[in-house]
Amino acid sequence: MKLSVIIVSYNARYYLEQCLHSVLKALENIDGEIIVFDNDSPEMPVSKIKHKFPTVIFVESNENLGFARANNAAVDMAKGEYVLILNPDTMLPENLFEKVLVYADTISDLGALGVRMIDCNGRFHPESKRNIPGFKNTFGKLFFSFFSPKHSGTYYKSSVGEFENAPVEVLTGAFMLIRNSVYRQLGGFDESYFMYGEDIDLSYTLLLNGYKNHYFGESTIIHYKGESTRKDVKYLRRFFGAMQIFVAKYYRSKPFRYFIFQLGLLVRYRIARLLGFFKKEDKVEKVELTIDSMQRIRSVDEIQKETAQILLDGSDFSNQQMIELISQYHQEDRKFYIQPKEMEVIVGDSVVIQLNESN
Repeated sequence: MKLSVIIVSYNARYYLEQCLHSVLKALENIDGEIIVFDNDSPEMPVSKIKHKFPTVIFVESNENLGFARANNAAVDMAKGEYVLILNPDTMLPENLFEKVLVYADTISDLGALGVRMIDCNGRFHPESKRNIPGFKNTFGKLFFSFFSPKHSGTYYKSSVGEFENAPVEVLTGAFMLIRNSVYRQLGGFDESYFMYGEDIDLSYTLLLNGYKNHYFGESTIIHYKGESTRKDVKYLRRFFGAMQIFVAKYYRSKPFRYFIFQLGLLVRYRIARLLGFFKKEDKVEKVELTIDSMQRIRSVDEIQKETAQILLDGSDFSNQQMIELISQYHQEDRKFYIQPKEMEVIVGDSVVIQLNESN
């Protein structure tokens, strides 16, 4: 078997369902399998959709193991030459695996491989390619980017273009392709992390063991980003706790830097608690949305400059075409919504509209 797709899920039923439909499409010409490991979701999304996916292996945990442990448990079941760690709030183009696997096969010392990620409105996710967290770039990300993203220092790999294929230091666990044998050799994700930071840790561990991580900018996926993550105090504790684990693991031998890192993390955490949020966009108010406010587009010619709310129907466009349209025609104030061909819902940025209440 060539590929095992590993998806750790927690709630977010409709995003997971859309993701599975897109993965199955992308696997049509690949010998592969899909393993969904549900982390004891309170909303029980797997029980509501698993009958629609008879070929998918579903594992329903009776406790929330966290991202690292759940992925490691799923990979233990994987039969593929490669494993893909994939977030459930993603949508893949149909030709993705054919392209990335051919590329991966050419790299003998491949660590992990990531792809270009955009949000559902076409904005590029800079965390698709990052540098190793160091003294300067970590503080730029923690403090200066709090006021303006362009002041993140060298936290992101800006020297590599969005559409380039090139080695990078750090990839994101939202999409991380790695040889099964390499994953097992290194022990997978460090289970000291419950959530967040484990992808940075694994990327760095791969580099320390002589492997090279690669960014494949020729392929793009949609990552809705954080649809199963609630930005609350528990989130803050886990996020900063993960950063403390990383700092302790790799900087404890450098006492001064370790102290400054720890102090910086504590101050940043206190600021976030005091202001009541971690990122400014988390405070954006959600506007009331109706289907009538969207313009259903059936061809590229129908997209006008002033069109603010665009609805793409999976019956009219392939996943690849929708991703290309969103990427090419995104504007600052434009919103895109997708009606998956196989589903009676419309999905967007933190928006799910059910078209059939019995669904």
